Amino acid sequence: MADIKIFNPAGLAKPPATYSHIAQAKTQQVVFIAGQVPTDAAGNVVGKGDIEAQSAQVYANIRTALRAVGADWSNVVQFTSFLTRAGDSAAFRAWRNREFPKMFPGGSPPNTLLIISRLADPDYLLEVQTIAAL
Repeated sequence: MADIKIFNPAGLAKPPATYSHIAQAKTQQVVFIAGQVPTDAAGNVVGKGDIEAQSAQVYANIRTALRAVGADWSNVVQFTSFLTRAGDSAAFRAWRNREFPKMFPGGSPPNTLLIISRLADPDYLLEVQTIAAL
C-alpha cells in the first residue's frame, strides 16, 4: 500500500482552487489512467453542453478505473484536467469545491488545468487524466 502525503509547503502561495501543490508517494506501483471523458459505459456522451453533468461522469469513470486496479480516491497523486471552454472554469472549480472534500478529506491532489481548443469529440467539455500510487 502506498504512503501518500499531500500538502502545500511554506513558501508557495495557497492554491486558488481545490488542489495541493505536492503529492509525495512512497509506493511499489504507479498507475496511469488515460484521460477520462464524459461518456457512459456504452460510449454515449453524458451531459452535452453541461459542465456539471460532464464533471460528475468523468470522475465516475475515474472511480471505475481506480477500482479496476484495487484503488480508490486515497491513491490519487495527480490530475491533469483539460477544459474546452474557458467560461466553464468557475463551474468546474465549484463542482470540485463541492465534491472533492468528500472524495479527498485529507487534501486534494495536485491538478494542472489546461484550457484547450477542443477534445476528440466536440461534445466533450472536459477530460481528466489521473496518476495513482498503490
